[in-house]
Amino acid sequence: MSEPRRDRLRELLDAVLDENNVNLEQMAQGAYASPWYFTRQFGAGTGESPVALRRRVMLERAAWQLRRGAAVTDTAFAAGYNSVEGFGRAFARAYGYPPGATARAEEWGSRSHWLPAPNGVHFHPPMNLWVEDGTAPSPAGQSASEVVARLVHHDLDDTRALLHLARDLEEAEYERIRFPGLVVLEWDGPEESIGQVLENLVWTKEVWLSSMSGGDQPTRDGHGREALPTRFDEVAPRWADAVRDIDRRGAWGDRLIDALCDPPESFVLGGVISHVLTFSAHRRQLVRHMLRAAGRTVDHGDPLEWPLEHERTTR
Repeated sequence: MSEPRRDRLRELLDAVLDENNVNLEQMAQGAYASPWYFTRQFGAGTGESPVALRRRVMLERAAWQLRRGAAVTDTAFAAGYNSVEGFGRAFARAYGYPPGATARAEEWGSRSHWLPAPNGVHFHPPMNLWVEDGTAPSPAGQSASEVVARLVHHDLDDTRALLHLARDLEEAEYERIRFPGLVVLEWDGPEESIGQVLENLVWTKEVWLSSMSGGDQPTRDGHGREALPTRFDEVAPRWADAVRDIDRRGAWGDRLIDALCDPPESFVLGGVISHVLTFSAHRRQLVRHMLRAAGRTVDHGDPLEWPLEHERTTR
């Protein structure tokens, strides 16, 4: 078998965000190529020179940092500039106002720090890249969009119903280890009890929503029967809105590149939603098995049995 092809987006990430690659020679050296060949290949793949892409992405990161209250001086040097004056001139040329300008936080959208780009590659907080797919938005009423909307809202309604059922359990039944050693996904931890599985149904949406929106890493506040429904009620409408926004923009092929992974990983938004729905469906069935073992009567969670009238009220 031939060796797997390296993810081009990971090469972009290395060239743009590696703190040690501050000039073209260092970028090319990191890619094991001559500066001329590296620039030629990079430009052919992105429509932008390595130095220009890095400079733009660093300015986008600087704009995001400034809007979160960072000092201009610290931001300037973090962006690779040797002086605050040079940073100020570059920032003003790019954004049309000086870095010290302020505005109310609500005036800034989650992508307002993006500058025009020939390749759709942008800084995405806290230390990631976002790569737009570039395809046209989905036509209104497209059947595939309806299927996704139904799956997303059924998942949310079904999870809410299971949380409601679990609240009536005695603490011992809620915490009882029913599948010793069960781990669905290694990074989510054990899912041996009703409480643990329900917590991961909520946590998965919290962590992916944070990643897509550029928010801080959420904290896991446990799986208590009273606290968990509150967490779910907070994240559920935001999750539905995020999926709706992806569909509205035709952004299913956009990529989120996580620079904190080693090696860096890129995630297609359509794949993220599919991932969440797939493991959510599995976990909802796990909870059903556990609830039946606890003596509760519970339905099959079949979307075919989900009332159409209820679906329409959740849109």
